[in-house]
Amino acid sequence: MAQQHYIKPGAFEAGMNRFIGWIARRGISLLGHAELSVRGRKSGEWRRVPVNPLPYEGGPYLISARGHSEWVRNMRAAGGGRLQVGRRTQEFTAVELPDEEKPPILRTYLKKWGWEVGRFFGDVNADSTDAELLAAAHKHPVFRITVKS
Repeated sequence: MAQQHYIKPGAFEAGMNRFIGWIARRGISLLGHAELSVRGRKSGEWRRVPVNPLPYEGGPYLISARGHSEWVRNMRAAGGGRLQVGRRTQEFTAVELPDEEKPPILRTYLKKWGWEVGRFFGDVNADSTDAELLAAAHKHPVFRITVKS
């Protein structure tokens, strides 16, 4: 199996992720951040990471800017998880999208969050062509989530 794209956070970024998750759990969402919890595929324990849920046609969506991260692998195994901001917790199921469906979602994500995550996309940005976004799509897993009632 070919090496999958993943950009591991450095010590500063990991600390910021912990802080953003901590404030999301206390009800403060910076520009739409939420804390994602997914059961670990090996341990079964809840794993947490801050994410930027993207409202979009038929969504919301979760996009992994860093690539095939641990939360992505856990999401594939678990098929869902939960999003939390303060006391509001939403359980959801998730379906991973094929690469050919990703370009318009990646473009919208980069328009909204490119200032924060653009460095993980290399030369691709919100103004890239559909072909350029499609060429990068395999590096960035996208999940359509459905909140449970």
